[in-house]
Amino acid sequence: MKYARLTDATYAGDYRIHVVFKDGVNADIDVSDQLWGEVFEPLKDQSFFRQLRFDNEIRTVVWPNGADMAPEFLYERAKQAVGQQP
Repeated sequence: MKYARLTDATYAGDYRIHVVFKDGVNADIDVSDQLWGEVFEPLKDQSFFRQLRFDNEIRTVVWPNGADMAPEFLYERAKQAVGQQP
């Protein structure tokens, strides 16, 4: 699947991330259904989830414990959120 480059990501409340892609796609996406497994379990604590940041080097969302989300996944979710086909 082809996807655009992630250019920014910020905390958007609850378990949502506001993502911005180079092609103009931007949306608040809910990732609460992805918070399972050893590396993502700590993110269920909202105070920890809020510590997300955009890593400019690897161009995706990361957390202090080493968790990250694939930009391809974020792009697919963002396109769904704005009503476009992934």
